[in-house]
Amino acid sequence: MEEPDVVKALAALAQPVRLRVFRDLVVAGPQGLTPTRLAQDLGVTPSVLSFHLKELLHAGLVSQERASRHLIYRAAFDRMNGLLAYLTDNCCEGAGCGVDAVTPECDCAMADSSRAYS
Repeated sequence: MEEPDVVKALAALAQPVRLRVFRDLVVAGPQGLTPTRLAQDLGVTPSVLSFHLKELLHAGLVSQERASRHLIYRAAFDRMNGLLAYLTDNCCEGAGCGVDAVTPECDCAMADSSRAYS
């Protein structure tokens, strides 16, 4: 992932409603959710949700698919993983500490507790 894409993704997530929408879609998994279900889950109006979904779509963090009369929104897991990879690429001075989505803490955090931090 390139820096401009990272900035766009982080900017999209730097808003409370959009962050909640994205997290709800991540929890929903690959089957995604309809706007109606998202609005109900999050307690927002359809017009507010539409605005925030548009911003997440623009940042490439969600996808949209038409299924019959319904729209289905899904988290773009490849984009999310790319963002996480970009943010952790040089973690621990490039030592490859193994940060992953299951255990979000860095493996090297305990490895050298005597290291001085500035």
